[in-house]
Formats: sequence, structure tokens, C-alpha cells
Amino acid sequence: MATSYDGLWLGRPGGAVAQRLQDAFHLPALSTSVAEARKRVLARLAEWGAHDELRDDAQLIVSELFTNAVRHTSSERVRCELRVFADRLRVEVADQGCEQATLRPCESSWEQEGGRGLMLVEALADSWGVRPREGGQGRVVWAYLPTAGLPAPSTAVAERPAGPSPIWA
Repeated sequence: MATSYDGLWLGRPGGAVAQRLQDAFHLPALSTSVAEARKRVLARLAEWGAHDELRDDAQLIVSELFTNAVRHTSSERVRCELRVFADRLRVEVADQGCEQATLRPCESSWEQEGGRGLMLVEALADSWGVRPREGGQGRVVWAYLPTAGLPAPSTAVAERPAGPSPIWA
């Protein structure tokens, strides 16, 4: 797993790339990993200077998508990625499951304990969707949130820090 600092450099070893606000991590597909994913997202967005509402919304979306990946797939691990574009934050959660890459919010009554996760994602996100994961096994669920008040990614070019290049599987 790469550190957040390494997550800023997605180029060839020794090369220079534009610095961007992005991070990715993997966690085991366990229910206890959902809280860890929320903590990591909160810490990263706080580090980037995100306002409270964006941090709260992103945490909730990650929690819902990560929970779905843990509960409803045969994954061993789940990947989460955050990336800031000009005016939006993209949140991605990728599983390794064998299920079809289609999701939709379902109708739930207020008495039911679950079943409203994707409705929350739909309500909070500017847009969201699902696509097959590269390599064909599993899926990636993504959502965009507006980043009002978050510093825009730097376009400055700098040398890549020493150390191994991050690899996202």
C-alpha cells in the first residue's frame, strides 16, 4: 500500500508528473474495514482542506459503497480511490466480486435496517454509476461530489520522490 504522499505521484520511476490531489488504498473485505475506510477518507480530505460538508458526504458515500462491496461480493479486498478534478471529487470503490456490473437504488421502507445506501449516494452525489473493473472481474462504483472551497489541484511539475512506485491492482 502506498502512502498518501506516494499517491500523489502516478508516473514512471524517476519521471516528473503534475501533482494532483488523489489517493487510493486497499483494505480487506471485512465489515471492520468500513470504519477504517471512513477514517482514511476523513483524514485525507482534512489534509487537503476540504470543508465539513464535503468530508461528511464523502465519508457517507464511501461507507455505503464499501459496505455493499463487503456484504454483496465475494471480494478478498476492496479498493477505494479519491481524486480531485477541477470542481469535483471523484470517489471510487472497487470490488473483486463476480456479480454483474449493474446497481440501482431499491425501494425500502423506513422500518428496514438496510437497503437505502444507494438512495443516499444518489441524493448526495452530483452523479454516480457503475462500470466493470479493468480485467473483467468485479466492478467499480463511482460518485462525484462538488468540491466548492477545496483547493484546486496544482499544475506544478516537480521531481518524483524517492521510493517505489505505487501499483494499484
